[in-house]
Amino acid sequence: MSIPLSCLYKRPESVLVVIYTDQGEVLMLNRTHPKGFWQSVTGSLKRGETPRDAAARELFEETGLRHSGKLLDARHTERFPILPAWRKRFSPSAHYNREHLFYLRLPSRRLIKLNADEHSEMRWLGVSQAAHRASSWTNRAAILHLLNSQAGF
Repeated sequence: MSIPLSCLYKRPESVLVVIYTDQGEVLMLNRTHPKGFWQSVTGSLKRGETPRDAAARELFEETGLRHSGKLLDARHTERFPILPAWRKRFSPSAHYNREHLFYLRLPSRRLIKLNADEHSEMRWLGVSQAAHRASSWTNRAAILHLLNSQAGF
């Protein structure tokens, strides 16, 4: 029994979930690899999975949080080249990733259970600090969007 090649590689489609509080704090996570790569919750869609389902799954896997129906689909996507640090996870024919943006607004900080395989630390930061700390331009833009949106503070 052979496994199709498409199952050996990650799907070049992902979610970004920006978690923030009513006090204007954004949760940032430091990846274990590459070290020093700060981000919000992210993850690739599995075969047959919708972006909303992936966002809920990644949210729980990376933080232990459940969204309780409060996950906001920003109805915004970005397309960007797959970075060298993650290149080997994707098919040789995949050069770009499509990222779907979601937000989770919390009344206040929550206890976070980090997935130690993916993240080494977490911090609640003000919007400007979080945007400055974000390693990817898509994450930075999504955080800064909070300042100018109705979903913001």
